Amino acid sequence: MSHTPHELAAEFPQDAAIIHKLKISDPHFANLADTYHDLNREIHRIESEVEAASDERTETLKKKRLALADEIGAILAKARAEA
Repeated sequence: MSHTPHELAAEFPQDAAIIHKLKISDPHFANLADTYHDLNREIHRIESEVEAASDERTETLKKKRLALADEIGAILAKARAEA
């Protein structure tokens, strides 16, 4: 597992199997997960001071990550209910 905070597996540890299944079977979910991963890595680089960014840019990225996490969470809740 990565040492980057906020990875999907860390955010939704009880849903690791569902995340894996959806990444394979649902292109929309796979795209959301990939976008989340890319945003999360960018935020981590900024917070680790590997990459420079303004506070405004950092906050914008964090808000996007949160919105994606909310959307992913809703999809996972629906998949759990259907299982």
